[in-house]
Amino acid sequence: MTQSLIFDMDGTLFQTVKILEASLDDAFERLRSLNQWDAETPIEKYREIMGVPLPKVWETLLPDHSLEEREQTDAYFLERLIQNIRKGKGALYPHVQEVFSHLKENGFSIYIASNGLIEYLNTIVDYYGLDQWVSETFSIQHIESLNKSDLVRHIVGKYEMTSGAVVGDRLSDILAAKDNGLLSIGCRFDFAREEELAQADVIIEDLLELNKLFPAKKQEVKK
Repeated sequence: MTQSLIFDMDGTLFQTVKILEASLDDAFERLRSLNQWDAETPIEKYREIMGVPLPKVWETLLPDHSLEEREQTDAYFLERLIQNIRKGKGALYPHVQEVFSHLKENGFSIYIASNGLIEYLNTIVDYYGLDQWVSETFSIQHIESLNKSDLVRHIVGKYEMTSGAVVGDRLSDILAAKDNGLLSIGCRFDFAREEELAQADVIIEDLLELNKLFPAKKQEVKK
């Protein structure tokens, strides 16, 4: 019986798409005001690489900019994301609380493992009260390698997991599960790619499907 579930955040629990474009556009508008960018905001390029750690995001989107300029853009982007979350412009995917309640009531431990930064993740967890179900939230910042498989390995080791599943929308989540001997559950949500989902053990299109994959424990009938 799978007793622990590790969830990705962006594109799995949190509908990042609702605040992503506006926040990214704000970041590139800042670059334009500084005469450091003169083209459209590369939103499609970001969608392609969604799920990789932010340092790699800025390496891809700003290949000709200095490390300092990337770091300044990263900091401003994070600031805009957090402000948009606190303004209520984001949203969880449907049924997150319902599924979390079901899992918790039936003895499952819930963790979050994300390539997002600590402050960003904590803002989402706090705003939506996820800590009433989630045992601990882990950021890629906790791992020097910035590798999702290593992050999940850290969680598995810390909590001495013997069985479990990783629920996520991108290849890094699927590989993190496989590299640690866990069940991989791919979410066919906003940023998912079919060629990546094909490598998952199970594919879902709604988080509510997890309630069927991990049903309530049968009550023993007292004689």
